[in-house]
Amino acid sequence: MLHNYLETIPQIGRVEWIGLSPESRGDILSVEEVEAVVGHGLTGDHHSKSKTGGERQVTLVQKEHLAVVTQWIQKAELSPELLRRNLLISGINLISLKKQSFRIGEVILQGTGNCAPCSRMEENLGEGGYQAMRGLGGITAKIISDGTIHVGDQVEFISDESEPG
Repeated sequence: MLHNYLETIPQIGRVEWIGLSPESRGDILSVEEVEAVVGHGLTGDHHSKSKTGGERQVTLVQKEHLAVVTQWIQKAELSPELLRRNLLISGINLISLKKQSFRIGEVILQGTGNCAPCSRMEENLGEGGYQAMRGLGGITAKIISDGTIHVGDQVEFISDESEPG
């Protein structure tokens, strides 16, 4: 019975923000849309330069978690650029999409794992930033079908039966 709950995700999320890092450890650029390319990642992001693709082509973080992290680091607000993720998503529990197929606008992705915080969280968020992000770092995904992701696009679970063949 629990298996049925894991394969049913009725919530519909929304892309709130898109960020790209053109170079390793470089500044995060906020954009309104981005091309997603199978086997590579997001155009303009330094992770997309890999010819092998990999499991970390896209990183997603939960907008609702920003309030918790902000409280723990005792800041008035938290800009998504500081978290160094590609997509800020609201309205759907991202961890439920781990190991699942989901659609963002016209793009299909496959959740590949947790996106653990790195040492940059201490630099970007201040002392305790790494600990504040533990368990709240979001997920990683690989791109299954090409397309453009826009701010405002819906994020929705798709079952294996509804994927294009």
